Amino acid sequence: STQKPTHSGFQTNEYADAQLQDIVRKMRERATVYKEKLKDPVLSSPEGSPTASPSKKKPPPPPKEEKKEEKKEDAEAKPEEDHYCDMLCCKFRKPPLKKYMEYLQLPDSIDSYTDRRYIAWLMLVTVAYNWNCWFIPLRFVFPYQTPSNIIYWFTIDIICDICYLCDLLIFQPRVQFLKGGDIISDRVEMKKFYHSSVKFRLDVISVLPFEVLYFFFGFNPAFRANRMLKHNTFFEFNDRLEAILDKAYIYRVIRTTGYLLFILHINACLYYWASDYEGLGSTKWVYDGKGNMYLRCYYWAVRTLITIGGLPEPQTLFEIVFQLLNYFLGVFVFSSLIGQMRDVIGAATAGQNYYRSNMDNTVSYMNTYSIPKVVQNRVRTWYEYTWDSQGMLDESELLEQMPTKMQLAIAIDVNFAIVNKVDLFKASSFTGKCRNGCDTQMIYDMLLRLKSIVYLPGDFVCKKGEIGREMYIIKQGEVQVLGGPDGTKVLVTLRAGAVFGEISLLAAGGGNRRTADVVAHGFANLFILDKKTLNEILVHYPESEKLLMKKAKYVL
Repeated sequence: STQKPTHSGFQTNEYADAQLQDIVRKMRERATVYKEKLKDPVLSSPEGSPTASPSKKKPPPPPKEEKKEEKKEDAEAKPEEDHYCDMLCCKFRKPPLKKYMEYLQLPDSIDSYTDRRYIAWLMLVTVAYNWNCWFIPLRFVFPYQTPSNIIYWFTIDIICDICYLCDLLIFQPRVQFLKGGDIISDRVEMKKFYHSSVKFRLDVISVLPFEVLYFFFGFNPAFRANRMLKHNTFFEFNDRLEAILDKAYIYRVIRTTGYLLFILHINACLYYWASDYEGLGSTKWVYDGKGNMYLRCYYWAVRTLITIGGLPEPQTLFEIVFQLLNYFLGVFVFSSLIGQMRDVIGAATAGQNYYRSNMDNTVSYMNTYSIPKVVQNRVRTWYEYTWDSQGMLDESELLEQMPTKMQLAIAIDVNFAIVNKVDLFKASSFTGKCRNGCDTQMIYDMLLRLKSIVYLPGDFVCKKGEIGREMYIIKQGEVQVLGGPDGTKVLVTLRAGAVFGEISLLAAGGGNRRTADVVAHGFANLFILDKKTLNEILVHYPESEKLLMKKAKYVL
């Protein structure tokens, strides 16, 4: 019943025909999936895993090692799925507590120059030290510590003492030190070195519990005066913080201002003590006991220590001696702080002053020889752009003070990505060779010899017909290659990473002439490598020299 005659006399089965058409459709779908897989190899195979039938043997189980690896992968993948936090309508991932604990775990040895956690700890100890330095004199002189609030003062004192003890027993014995040029990180040696230092003796004295005298003489803050001997930690924190700040001079200005305010604070405390010794309001010179006692005494200290004057004349011998000592101390301290502030600001503006001095000398030279104003304006523009773009006039002056290895490290971080774009010197970081066979070390040597030059808009980098002795690599900006009958047609615009002039550099005869004009299209910062420098480098890399010459001949 399923068969029907055909025009050619043959009989076909409709069921078989339908099955064949279905197979063709599935084959086309399978071919489409394989095409997609060729385009994106990440896709999995379209074929499913074969199911086990009772008549066939089961496939052998995977080895135990593979099972262990799968379990490890599953165990590593689980924490990433579990550590999510729902807050209001947002869901965000948070790192597990274990990672926090690993970061906060104290290492066996501490590098005081690079460990930011140690600097944060020094800041905490410095806060405790400043609390003692500012409030111990205040509480000793002014009647701010009363039986009603003594519990609060006592609580903060205990917290500061805990910081001192932790620094003495936990942190300082772990700090690395130098011995004969070697960094000592052995736990026993570090502890022995710290215990033999003057800093350890002062730290021990600063935590001696003279507060036991409270039971005999009452809560007198003077018994905590030894806490102010921990000044070494304060100065160490200043040094470490300045080393990591981008603009350390701002912190130096703030610190110098803090010194001035602290000296005025001590002077205000001394004035109130002298007034209390003479009797509040007993003479015109002493504090009369009206108004805010601290602000009134601080105002007197400012006017006296900065020698403003206009204060009541001292009456008694004690007041006269006290005022004279204040004037002498004020002149010395204030002049010292002003000098220190001048040095801080001078160091912060040293680069700017150097730039202005060079520019003024150049302008004076051009005026002496009557250089045209157009040229003078271009020179000024060059100075201003060079300073604004890189913060210095000559980068090599800064790098010359460093060892060669450090110069190379900085040159690699700053310029290697640009040089690596050049096809002539393109390097592979995995093989240690350039893709054209050059040695990566040759690229490093070349980075140290590159010279950076800034061209102004419209400056000719090179002109047609001149002898080419340099190769140019565009660091920043654009240059235009000009040609045509009148030499004004822009043939091509080259951007950052482009190179030109390499054929002249590698020409065997050395007499290759430029074939076009190259003009800076705006401000352009170029690296220049001359033929003499390259030859000095290639002497040590003969294989790279042969390959570069072959490439030059091929390009020619």
